[in-house]
Amino acid sequence: MNTFGRILLTAGAFGGSVLGYAAGIERRSWTLRTATLPVLAEGSPRVRVLHVSDLHMTPRQFSKQRWVAALDELEPDLVVNTGDNLAHPQAVPAVLRALGPLLDRPGVFVFGSNDYYAPKPKNPARYLIPAARQKRIRGRPLPWRDLRAAMTERGWMDLTHRRGELTVGGVRIHVAGLDDPHLKRDRYAEIAGAPVEGSQLGLGVTHSPEPRVLDSFAADGYDLVLAGHTHGGQLRLPGYGAIVTNCQLDRGRARGSSTWGEHTWLHVSAGLGTSPYAPVRFACPPEASLLTLVPRSEGGSVGAARDESGAPVESRIGVR
Repeated sequence: MNTFGRILLTAGAFGGSVLGYAAGIERRSWTLRTATLPVLAEGSPRVRVLHVSDLHMTPRQFSKQRWVAALDELEPDLVVNTGDNLAHPQAVPAVLRALGPLLDRPGVFVFGSNDYYAPKPKNPARYLIPAARQKRIRGRPLPWRDLRAAMTERGWMDLTHRRGELTVGGVRIHVAGLDDPHLKRDRYAEIAGAPVEGSQLGLGVTHSPEPRVLDSFAADGYDLVLAGHTHGGQLRLPGYGAIVTNCQLDRGRARGSSTWGEHTWLHVSAGLGTSPYAPVRFACPPEASLLTLVPRSEGGSVGAARDESGAPVESRIGVR
């Protein structure tokens, strides 16, 4: 074999190893991301928020279901689900098994595109071409109404174009949410306006962190916005970070916490799932986030430490 042949053989073996790791190991390396965010009014007690997103559940993903259910042991004060729970027409029972014990805690949710429509096979290269990303490829409808009914019956609040209030951990929270901006279903005018006077936290919830939505929440004075959708890039390159975000958000905010404007914090979850047609993750393990919210005076400088993508560094703890 000549030198060129050996190079091709080596490159092929390396690529196969990377693919095997991404598909067989990392996409099941369930991880808890933690962060402390200074977003509460002065004098407020600390609050622990569990942020769950992008489950993309199929019926037989038992490891994922067990891991998510075990997150209840963290004893969060509030659970926020930012959508894309489903990836199969028969996945509602699986999602409810995963969320089961968490549904006994205060919770809020919005839906994403893959709650409404099943995924379809796509050419992965289309995510690298901005014009191709604008074209939506929708699968058959999914039973999102059944999932909504089950979660609201357990007491979780559907924030789809809705404002509301709740008190958790001794903190009065004003919440507002949108339908999925990725599908251009968002109608911010229906929830526009500042959080109610006396709130100790203004919390915005959206599936896709589109800048137009973040700008609106920030202009209205929200303290924190939670989103998902990006999968953290799903495939990340060391020293470069996320390749794409699948939305208009910049790559440096594809996962983790950052500030948006002068007052508002943003936390984007890299999510827990993948499309059944692209079941790989690389340098971006599936995650949920435990956010400890503290008064603004307890916060340090914004993003003092940053990773290779420019996102703030946070601790990431594997949980089995």
